[in-house]
Amino acid sequence: MYPEYFIAPMREELSRYGIEETRSAADVDGLLAKGGTAMIVVNSVCGCAAGKARPGIVQSLQHSVKPDHVATVFAGGDVEATARVREILSDYPPSSPSVALFQDGKPVYFMPRMAIESSDALTISENLKRAYEQYCGQSQQA
Repeated sequence: MYPEYFIAPMREELSRYGIEETRSAADVDGLLAKGGTAMIVVNSVCGCAAGKARPGIVQSLQHSVKPDHVATVFAGGDVEATARVREILSDYPPSSPSVALFQDGKPVYFMPRMAIESSDALTISENLKRAYEQYCGQSQQA
């Protein structure tokens, strides 16, 4: 586990934009129990999280269509919450950073580290916007 003082600035990069921190399995379950669409970001200390994932995620949330709920877990910091997200995403290999979209608690979209590493922030943002339009549009228009 990373010391909190080390990861605090990386947490803040997302939380200052209103992205909720889920630090326990109960927090993750509570978020997904709200229904509608939810995005969970598995945040990381790696360079692709800093230079690509976090900027792309923040930019994507400026879109007119977006998830009802947006949260993050920090791999290497929020051990219990990260384990719970990975349990829910058991059809996908563990990956950090990564981004998952859920509809009514069920995963419908997953962006693994490999897709993040091979993209830039703008491409990540555009891919997420397309996913929002596909999976979040109905809940935003209701």
